[in-house]
Amino acid sequence: MSYLDELNEPQREAVLQTEGPVMILAGAGSGKTRVLTYRIAHLIKKGVDPYNILSLTFTNKAAKEMRNRIEKVVGNEARNLWMGTFHSVFSRILRAECEKIGYPSNFTIYDTDDSKSLIKTILDELNLDDKIYKPSGVLSRISGAKNRLISVNEYVQDVFIKADDESSMRPLMGKIYSLYVQRCFKAGAMDFDDLLYNTHVLFKTHEDVLHKYQHRFKYVMVDEFQDTNISQYSITRKLAAVFENICVVGDDAQSIYGFRGADIQNILNFEKDYSDLKVFKLEQNYRSTQVIVNAANSVIAKNKAQLRKNVFTANEDGPLIELIKATSDSEEGRLVASSVFQEKMHGSLRNSDFCILYRTNSQSRSMEEALRRMNIPYRIYGGLSFYQRKEIKDLLSYLRFTINHNDEQALKRIINYPKRGIGDTTFAKIIVVANDQGASLWDVLSNFDKILPGRSAETVVSFATLIRSFEIMVQGKDAFEAATYIAKTSGILRELYDDKSIEGVARYENLQELLNAIKEFSVDPEREDKSLAAFIQEVALLTDADNDKDDNDKVSMMTIHQAKGLEYRNVYIVGMEEDLFPSQMSMETRADLEEERRLFYVAITRAEKKLTFSFATTRYRFGKLKPCEPSRFLDDVGKDFMSFDKKFSQAPRDITQNILVDRATPAHLLKVRTLQKTNSTNYVPNPNFQASDISLLQPGVKVEHQKFGIGTVIALDYGGSDKKAKINFATEGEKTLLLSFAKLMVVE
Repeated sequence: MSYLDELNEPQREAVLQTEGPVMILAGAGSGKTRVLTYRIAHLIKKGVDPYNILSLTFTNKAAKEMRNRIEKVVGNEARNLWMGTFHSVFSRILRAECEKIGYPSNFTIYDTDDSKSLIKTILDELNLDDKIYKPSGVLSRISGAKNRLISVNEYVQDVFIKADDESSMRPLMGKIYSLYVQRCFKAGAMDFDDLLYNTHVLFKTHEDVLHKYQHRFKYVMVDEFQDTNISQYSITRKLAAVFENICVVGDDAQSIYGFRGADIQNILNFEKDYSDLKVFKLEQNYRSTQVIVNAANSVIAKNKAQLRKNVFTANEDGPLIELIKATSDSEEGRLVASSVFQEKMHGSLRNSDFCILYRTNSQSRSMEEALRRMNIPYRIYGGLSFYQRKEIKDLLSYLRFTINHNDEQALKRIINYPKRGIGDTTFAKIIVVANDQGASLWDVLSNFDKILPGRSAETVVSFATLIRSFEIMVQGKDAFEAATYIAKTSGILRELYDDKSIEGVARYENLQELLNAIKEFSVDPEREDKSLAAFIQEVALLTDADNDKDDNDKVSMMTIHQAKGLEYRNVYIVGMEEDLFPSQMSMETRADLEEERRLFYVAITRAEKKLTFSFATTRYRFGKLKPCEPSRFLDDVGKDFMSFDKKFSQAPRDITQNILVDRATPAHLLKVRTLQKTNSTNYVPNPNFQASDISLLQPGVKVEHQKFGIGTVIALDYGGSDKKAKINFATEGEKTLLLSFAKLMVVE
């Protein structure tokens, strides 16, 4: 059977249309990876040289999977493709060409921690308050400028940017941006944004280089096009300008990275950029049940800014979406964990069939606690990455500084680790001398005894001699031999080996695991360059998704942003409350709210068979128990797709009981049972219940509460910001309720 026979008609048409500009609108679960894979394979089958094909993805993992699939169709020729993330491909170009813009070919790639550390150093030098100039906020501002291709000169000269910085009490942002760029350049380093920004600069200032790559890449393909920012699209469009064989694949309904600089207008306006554009819509969802697909459609239909699609599925109807209502975030965790346990037992499912999604990382706590109590193993995505651990970064910094002697952030980590008597004061002197004399860090280190003679100078020069020995050692050695020598000779291995605490043993094992990874890299027969420099470059370009190992049978827990591109049999979307989801920070404009709704759409479409929403009526926020209102997004879903008792079906926010679907009944005969304690008086809520004015409350007054029943007010506390009432309920005993949201009806 031909690979083309595996495609439906719209997929087949998209694969066969190899010439000219093409946009493939791919709904969730519609097989876009297969289409992109077979399109590249088809080009090669037609005789196109793989060296002339550029395919850009958003994770190295996705690129590797696609390359493997293509290889099954066309053989080893697939290895000659230019395929990878924007950052890895542009890094490869920069390694070959960056000397034209003044960078060394062995430039260091700074991660977020390196960049923040450098910004903190600059803030200290300028005597600026890091509570006003928060390093993460400063870095975000600089990143946003680079992603919009705004240079330092353009930044400081723009009156609107200047006014914005002054209004936010950060008038020196332009100066910080300028110093940050200068220090990175002097250190022979680029951050992740520079890999894009400097590629743009390279192509803009050296037309011969641009011409070279325009004629190399006769076919350009971009996956997840809705997530591209201005610089990514600008560079891609330049590369495709000669042949205009550009194919973009994406789904505007899944554009959720606006906070990182992604610009949804790239996909919404693509047709304006190419008048002869051919558009193919992949609308059949192969992943989810009809209930889930229809619910997702009803949600995204509320957005105004979109490219219309009619997503459908031929899959089974599937069960309705369950809705769990809890009185608190801790109860929400307990109910979700109980649901996972029941589903697992009744359906003979694995833990890995389940995923819990939340809007913010802080929501994981109550879920973790509940899963632990029920002995359900879980894994949290987005925690501390292996390559971000201190001991790993320490050794990597030694490796980095061996390769690039001007790497200021690497030097900062290793100059006195293990301790060798070079304190912060001495390090500060090295930086000051280098800046004052316009000298390199390496020159200052190597000649420190001549510049500032003294006891510490001998130690500094001794350290420089150690690094020089590493530099000589790595020449002609593969990455593993070089790294092992540096780990031993630097004293790091001995330092951790001698620490016999539980934490120390774990750190030593982590370092051994890093050396194992370097060994694996060094013996890979498919790698031509097995040098230490090549390994460092590869590590710098890894993402969390590339580090994930999904071979463990555990429940997955992650933010919705981290779930992009993943799928699970059973999905729980928790914390469906106003000001949490949609986020309070994302409701200032319609565009912000629509991005939140797209995020909800992405969450829904991760589910294959079963989907559950949950929300709490109270939640601790900033140390205070606050009342919560169900999310407006629950209204967007539509009552036809959710299971709850008819008398509560006007809208989710009108539901007045904790509810959970009875899983013992068939999917289309689902009934709701209350999670309310049965008491000796068989209390039944008053159907005519109306909350009374709290000013009527006095000690001795009898009141009715819809959950706790009839009680007598014992005392009132009007102190502080939250008014409270202590009430003795006949069946529940004494309760202290916050009157700001406890609904009570006076009955006597």
